[in-house]
Amino acid sequence: MVGYEVATAGDGLAALQTFGEVNSDLVILDLMLPELDGYGVCEKLRIRTNISILMLSAIDDVSQKIACLLLGADDYMVKPFSPKELIARIGCLLRRRAGMDQGKAKEIPVNNLFVAGDLRIDRNR
Repeated sequence: MVGYEVATAGDGLAALQTFGEVNSDLVILDLMLPELDGYGVCEKLRIRTNISILMLSAIDDVSQKIACLLLGADDYMVKPFSPKELIARIGCLLRRRAGMDQGKAKEIPVNNLFVAGDLRIDRNR
């Protein structure tokens, strides 16, 4: 048993509300959500926070993976997947997050501008 505490939501709008009510270290986000899809939730979360986001989808398409990563997702998994792989990816994202919190790396997404040290990338240009 891994021992993570989990909060769930049945749709995208509920996910945003739940995120505002709990202290989260990671968001696992399905793309096919009612009310507000995973793209919309990811976009709204990126405006509010730089929390790690792991996207899930049944669609194994490179262009969709790239779109999610450009929206601000940190990882993308295709369903079905092995629970062991999910746990491994969660561990990697949490370790990376802990390193960022300790100042080892700092990437701050702001709308379409990403800043990492002296590097600035404007996705609109």
